[in-house]
Amino acid sequence: MYLCAMANILDREIQYLPGIGPKRAELLKKELDIHSFRDLLYTFPFRYLDRTRIYAISELEPSMAWVQIRGTIVAINHAGENRGKRLIATLADRTGRVDLIFFQGIKWMEEKVRLGKEFIVFGRPSTFNGSLNFVHPELEDPESALAQGSTMTGVYSSTEKLRNSGIGIKVFSKLIQKLLNQWLDHIPESLPESIRQQAGLIPLRQALRNIHFPENLQLLEQARARLKFEELFYLQLSLLKQRNVRMRHGAAPVFSRIGEYFNHCYCRIPFELTGAQKRVIKQIRSDARSGLQMNRLLQGDVGSGKTMVAFLCAAMAADNGYQTCLMAPTEVLAQQHYQGALAFAGDSGLKVALLTGSTKAKERRAILEGLEDGSIHLLVGTHAVIEDPVQFQRLGFAIIDEQHRFGVAQRARLRYKAELAPHILVMTATPIPRTLAMTLYGDLDVSVLDELPPGRKPITTKHIAESQRYAMYKFLKSEIKKGRQVFIVYPMIKESEKMDYQNLQSGYEEIVQEFPAPEYVTAVVHGQQKNEDKAHDMQLFAEGKAHILVATSVIEVGVNVPNASVMVIESAERFGLSQLHQLRGRVGRGAEQSFCLLMTGYKLSQESRQRIELMCSTNDGFELAEADLRMRGPGDIEGTQQSGLAIDLRLSNLAKDGSLLNYAREMANTILQNDPLLERPEHRLLAQQLTYLRHQGEEPVDYSRIS
Repeated sequence: MYLCAMANILDREIQYLPGIGPKRAELLKKELDIHSFRDLLYTFPFRYLDRTRIYAISELEPSMAWVQIRGTIVAINHAGENRGKRLIATLADRTGRVDLIFFQGIKWMEEKVRLGKEFIVFGRPSTFNGSLNFVHPELEDPESALAQGSTMTGVYSSTEKLRNSGIGIKVFSKLIQKLLNQWLDHIPESLPESIRQQAGLIPLRQALRNIHFPENLQLLEQARARLKFEELFYLQLSLLKQRNVRMRHGAAPVFSRIGEYFNHCYCRIPFELTGAQKRVIKQIRSDARSGLQMNRLLQGDVGSGKTMVAFLCAAMAADNGYQTCLMAPTEVLAQQHYQGALAFAGDSGLKVALLTGSTKAKERRAILEGLEDGSIHLLVGTHAVIEDPVQFQRLGFAIIDEQHRFGVAQRARLRYKAELAPHILVMTATPIPRTLAMTLYGDLDVSVLDELPPGRKPITTKHIAESQRYAMYKFLKSEIKKGRQVFIVYPMIKESEKMDYQNLQSGYEEIVQEFPAPEYVTAVVHGQQKNEDKAHDMQLFAEGKAHILVATSVIEVGVNVPNASVMVIESAERFGLSQLHQLRGRVGRGAEQSFCLLMTGYKLSQESRQRIELMCSTNDGFELAEADLRMRGPGDIEGTQQSGLAIDLRLSNLAKDGSLLNYAREMANTILQNDPLLERPEHRLLAQQLTYLRHQGEEPVDYSRIS
């Protein structure tokens, strides 16, 4: 009954709501992705206007947002011809006059707007030729009320096309009001009474009514709390339930022994592992010998030693007769992992291979044979490793580096290259705030490498203004004289007519002029080079044959040159915090003091200045990630948009609602501890709601098994 009721009402196509029809429905689909009654009902206002306040025309200023005025039409004029035609109606009150301008629907407006008629006008004041006016405002008869019992009007996201087609705030509100009036009483409750009582939440119908047309501020807050809790609760319930299903049914390879490969490689490591690395390896070993599939997220700041953990786990897999695949997002990073794995394996007998898009046919055939006969223990590569011809004899461990750079479908294909579900280790050097990790990876176990290897010195970060450029060049020369190397990173390659930012091309020419050959050697790397040219210049720099590497942010991930001690980031205001932190992590990998110099123009926005100041104040990636979440919101944080998880939270803000997220997760966890698969009668509604959300595409898909 529950699903039928929901399907019959909320799943109806939006065109069947009176007042919409096929033409408006098509526009709503294209502009706001509103396809059904449910989509419209769950499109919430992003702010509210108090409709009880009516301004005098003399009070109006062009800087105001949406305002209401009341007056009488005292003049009607037409201007322009054909497409440029417009209707100008002059509204007057006791304090002054203002023009109301209409470019669209003129014929309809001519019938509505009459001399001497009184209107309440709702819109945003603007100026033209020094005079105030309203363009396409909403007009309402003073005797009618938009929403009975509500003194506040919701402001919804809109587009110019919608407004020009007559779907402004007033019309949008009327459509929602029509939907609520006709169907609200038929919408069933989506949370069990026991949960509502425990969390102190108002009923769903009351929440939906008051989120759109609040009776007062108190009920608006209660509506928000109810709807926020529900979306966070079902998100966490879904993730934790998926984890329970996996733990019950996820048969996986058993790594029961530590053998020669692991011990030989471990003894060859030229430094002591950090306590954090040892802790994570123990966690992974415990998972891998349990008989259940491991799904673990390994977070570690730049330079914290994630790759060494991954290599040791690959050796552990080989000791137990299983192969490992390490998938990296770029050829530069895959090549670096491969070189690192070769050095790590040494003479242990652990055989490593590299497979990328540029691997030659003859070498590719040999690699494919080695994977099928089991002689290759560790395959490192790009997305080429998931192509159909790649078949493993016994894949038992899959490592995905910087996973947000892979699509979900790409990652899924790894799962089907093994007889048993391989253990999965997802690695990221992008620190993820706790609330975001609980939302993106709520079904994974999380490990954090929170220590840097001994001997590493904190990177000194400084903000450099354009006027200090030549002093900076002098500093770079002194570092090069000490035997160090320098990165110089630019935000783009081609000239931009709109933005006065120095690009890589002109920057490279200036660097070559300031650092002339043969005394200085400058290499260049960017995304538009051929792979062989890119590899050649990278190799020059990695081998110390080039003093300076001029690059775009293509070197953000994975380049490891311990001798590089300076990172110069040109037009640093154009990069996000996460990207700045990643770039900074390319230096500071040796024992010498390293520097990150953030070069900016003179004019900085408040947000850009805040980012630069944060970078200069801390080296802590997690602190920066939390700040980034507060400043930009989860949708803009690098990786979340490409992650494949449905985290399109309509009301919740992960930067502000962390305590509510924790509460929702705790409640979901308590329920599942007693009923892991939601099979009890009292949890029937929860199971039905998850099924319904999955059917609607709202519930996060289970990527815990990469399947």
